[in-house]
Amino acid sequence: MSLGARRLRRVNAAGTVGERIAELRDRLTPAERRIAHVVASNPQLVGFGTVADLAGAAASGSATVVRLAGKLGYDGFTGLQAAVQSDLGRKLRPAAERIREPAADDVVGLTLAVELDNVHETLEGVQADAFELAVAALTDSQRRVGVLSGNESRGVALQFSDELGALRDSVTLIDGNHVAVQRSLAFFEPGDVLLAVDLRRYDNWAVEAVASARSAGIDVIALSDSPLSPIAHGSLVSFTLVAAGAGPFDSHVGTLALLNALVNACSVRLKSSAIARLDRLESVWRTANALRELG
Repeated sequence: MSLGARRLRRVNAAGTVGERIAELRDRLTPAERRIAHVVASNPQLVGFGTVADLAGAAASGSATVVRLAGKLGYDGFTGLQAAVQSDLGRKLRPAAERIREPAADDVVGLTLAVELDNVHETLEGVQADAFELAVAALTDSQRRVGVLSGNESRGVALQFSDELGALRDSVTLIDGNHVAVQRSLAFFEPGDVLLAVDLRRYDNWAVEAVASARSAGIDVIALSDSPLSPIAHGSLVSFTLVAAGAGPFDSHVGTLALLNALVNACSVRLKSSAIARLDRLESVWRTANALRELG
């Protein structure tokens, strides 16, 4: 076994990249800490980017990136990148693999920790200018909005579609078989908006639908697990979701938190017209006796 392979095996046995950073934090220089912060807070950039990408994000030099990788026990940037990709892969492995792992002693505690991390890391990674651009597109009354999701995240996408549709006209959940999806997209015009949600392993039909929308001049707001995912490519705005699961399945709690933030921001921008729409809905529900209160 080569020296590099032995080193990688030793580091893998010591834990994740984040755990190694936490262990060696006090031994890092200020420049190395800046890089380590980017590694911990934006692993997708490291896993799918270059030395220059990481150095630029940390306002540091490529040599410092390589030096940090060595301090963490990795064989240069390629070793660090492989370890980050391995960590990301463990988070997003198929349910059939994850369910074979030993069960946690405290499932509730583990779930709490994982979901807090999902929400924090997802929202922490949101760039203010990208968020503002997405909200402006979603609240433009001259543009139709379509909401499309892979099968696993369909529930949270449906909720977002219903809530945004209560605030403004022309919001459509794009769903069904290939024919139905393409029929829905056929009535969208260039400049309309498609909010798309999907995680690895991506649904082929969703990837193809997003590609069709992009080709037709529809602006895509992508929510996915990587800025390099097939639905993020060429999008107007791309947000990165953290969806680690405490059990065999991906979590959509972070996704829901980001969608909640978007609809909340849309409600602020649409407040005057949204008040009238929500009042009308409440009146209709009361007249129909559609809802029941406690007591």
